[in-house]
Amino acid sequence: MEHHHHHHHHDEEPASVCQGACGCGAHAASEHAHTHGHASLKRQWLRIALATALLVVAVSVSRFAVLSKGQELLLFLLPYLAAGAATLREAGEGLLHGNPFNEHFLMTVATLGALGIGFLPGAETQYPEAVFVMLFFQVGELFEGYAENRSRKSMLHLLRIRPDVAHVERNGEVTDEVPEKVGAGELLWIRPGEKVPLDGVIVSGATSLNTLALTGESLPVDAGEGDAVLSGCVNLTGVVKVRTTKAYAESTLSKVIRLVEEARERKSKSEAFITRFARVYTPVVVFSALLVALLPPVLSGDFSATFPDWLYRALMFLVVSCPCALVLSVPLTFFSGMGGASRSGILVKGANAMDVLAGAGTVVFDKTGTLTCGQFEVEAVHPERCDAQRLLHLAAHVEHFTTHPVGAALRDAFPDEACDGCVVENVEEIAGQGIRARVGAETVCVGNVRMMEALGVSWRDCHLSGTVVHVAIDGEYAGHVVIRDRIKEDSAEAVAGLRALGVCRVVMLTGDREEVAAEVARAVGIDEYHAGMLPADKVACVERLLHERDGNAGVVFVGDGINDAPVLARSDLGIAMGGLGSDAAIEAADVVLMDDKPSKIVTALRIARRTLRISRQNVTLAIGVKLSVLLLAVAGLGALWMAVFADVGVTVLAVLNAMRAFGQKENA
Repeated sequence: MEHHHHHHHHDEEPASVCQGACGCGAHAASEHAHTHGHASLKRQWLRIALATALLVVAVSVSRFAVLSKGQELLLFLLPYLAAGAATLREAGEGLLHGNPFNEHFLMTVATLGALGIGFLPGAETQYPEAVFVMLFFQVGELFEGYAENRSRKSMLHLLRIRPDVAHVERNGEVTDEVPEKVGAGELLWIRPGEKVPLDGVIVSGATSLNTLALTGESLPVDAGEGDAVLSGCVNLTGVVKVRTTKAYAESTLSKVIRLVEEARERKSKSEAFITRFARVYTPVVVFSALLVALLPPVLSGDFSATFPDWLYRALMFLVVSCPCALVLSVPLTFFSGMGGASRSGILVKGANAMDVLAGAGTVVFDKTGTLTCGQFEVEAVHPERCDAQRLLHLAAHVEHFTTHPVGAALRDAFPDEACDGCVVENVEEIAGQGIRARVGAETVCVGNVRMMEALGVSWRDCHLSGTVVHVAIDGEYAGHVVIRDRIKEDSAEAVAGLRALGVCRVVMLTGDREEVAAEVARAVGIDEYHAGMLPADKVACVERLLHERDGNAGVVFVGDGINDAPVLARSDLGIAMGGLGSDAAIEAADVVLMDDKPSKIVTALRIARRTLRISRQNVTLAIGVKLSVLLLAVAGLGALWMAVFADVGVTVLAVLNAMRAFGQKENA
């Protein structure tokens, strides 16, 4: 069983090996795996076609010519070996490595038995049947190969975005380099239609970017000087000059590629269950088959007369009990589901994450950057002594040089500070209070309540929630500006969607003040929230929720910030906002939403539930059909070809069913 798995992923095996060995990087490896996969499918087609042709020839010859049993055996051995060479080899390897009980072994024993049964006295020859079993088994494998290639491709479409070349400007000359050789802080030229090779900031030029590969969103994003660009985007319209901020290995894209590669490694609980199941199941089947072959003839008294018949039943028993359908379809279903999710810009790292996601009972949101945009903007201006425009103007001037987000919000609200000829001097930042500066002839103080108190100015509070910035001019109160974080458009929709899917607890955690938290919670429809939390408090809160959950319903945490990494790792399932989220959070998470939309969580949950439902259908189907044919086999009513259908037919059905998990778009 295990073995079978390895064999089947020969296609990808070299990927991991070659990265280490030749340093050709993940992409070359994945490409390499990819072409490799195609070649092996082609070979399989040829093998099946050849075996079918030889089988037709053998059947016609044996019909029309009078052959001895031995000659007939040789005739049928040709198609048998054409179809089964690989399977026989796998079975042999399994025996040598002390791991004999894989399905190749079951198939080999059953077919060799069928080839040899005709030499027993009084038994019918079963040559065509033996070849047929092998052939059908190959067809099943072919289907599996196709399905797996298809979902791998869809996960690799994330990788197709990998740029092959970077145009680097060094000492005034532009040269072409492989992205791996470009460091941080270098200048790149990116022409229209080219991919952005490394993360960086635009130094000159303006353009629009297609971020589809990273976010699943097809709308172009405009970017100009000073804007960050992420590797993997496609530059659409203008020529831009970009100063890189990270080396290739640290860039967004190579992280995504690494995540995709890792996602394949992590096995799901249901998958692990099947591997364990096979280790016990196969030996049990082999010994039961031996009993079926030997016990009834011994008991009947006339051993030699009844043995061929019971041996045939035992061989059928072996073929049917081969658990291909289970072994293939469950991992494939998960893999298809992961592929389908990646088409919607949701990266699921491994099947285990699918399991937990489908059973989520509690969803915990971090506020800033997850439910809100994490960008402040001016909500209201309440002047006292001067007009609103002048109040904003002065505040923006004073805050012009600060790196604080509040300063950024004020600057955005009053952008054209350069042209009004004001002179700003003696800017000093007073820690924990605000900023004081001279603007023209006036001394302007911009800051919080503590600053106003220190100045002895009587200030007025505001009825709006948000961050209130007070302004005093020459020691007199001039009014205040209210700044707040914008709530994402689809946050409320995400919360409603989760409730509709039956998630009973939705909780919001934030380091922000109580009144801000209350307002955001009300706006998005969350009733349980905790404010003023430090990263350690968030972890403690998640641990408490883990204790309070009912049964095995998972606790999912959704966050994006640097300080969310520990919570993402601690919860049953961490979901990170990948578009703007911090790298640490993306590394720690089990699921990454590539476009920062909280509503994608609902899509992810739907996909996960559907994937699990399909996986359960497959298990039921496989076990049901097998049991019925086993009963027929032991009762002597079955035929070897029925046994083959029970095995391969069910496998093909299960694989086709598994591929349904791939086909879902947003509205799954």
